[in-house]
Amino acid sequence: MAGERRDISFSRRQVAFGLAALPLASCVPVGPDRDVSFIPANAAARIKADDPKRLIELVTLDPAIKLDMRYATANNFTGRVLYDEARAFLATPAAQAVARASKAAQADGFGLTIYDAYRPWRITKKLWDATPAGPKKEYVANPKRGSKHNRGCAVDLTLHDLRTRLLVEMPTEFDDFSEKAHRDYMGATPAALANRARLQGYLEAEGFVGLSNEWWHFDFTGWEQFPVMDIPFNKIV
Repeated sequence: MAGERRDISFSRRQVAFGLAALPLASCVPVGPDRDVSFIPANAAARIKADDPKRLIELVTLDPAIKLDMRYATANNFTGRVLYDEARAFLATPAAQAVARASKAAQADGFGLTIYDAYRPWRITKKLWDATPAGPKKEYVANPKRGSKHNRGCAVDLTLHDLRTRLLVEMPTEFDDFSEKAHRDYMGATPAALANRARLQGYLEAEGFVGLSNEWWHFDFTGWEQFPVMDIPFNKIV
């Protein structure tokens, strides 16, 4: 989920420091720094159908992909609903790569479950504004530069068993920011380690790079070429 200074990722213990009780900023977002390529909410129509940065809904490419969009519920580290809709989008090449990874997983009896994908820039800004100055700022993506999620080039996900439809065992739950979530942590069960490696293999084979300290987070290679976007889900063409 993170990547960019952990994007909006906090450990659960940081919620106890007061973030969950803070109101999200209500000011109208402006945009990142001027040298950052940016597509605001009112400019969604400028992205043409054949543009690589066009956002594609993952389930339209492969209906077998399951969604568990935590930020569309209160079941996340903030305890707040951040998304109006439980939908998952990525920039075109990243979305197509996830669809290919999904097909590879299905061949082995597994499916992909998405926790988060494209995130409008305004969500990153609200979280930044709601976090007091101090150490906790280190865990939030600075909206001045935007994040890989804002570019439609980061995905948070896990695997489920196609037969049971249940999530497979992983070293930790989603949004666990202890050392147990690190990719080099070897203290988990053999099954969890195998599943972590399996997920990583599917994604890396399609051009993603896993974040070292979050087993669920993968960044699409070439993300730097994509703009930061603030297009709400219901405005995506």
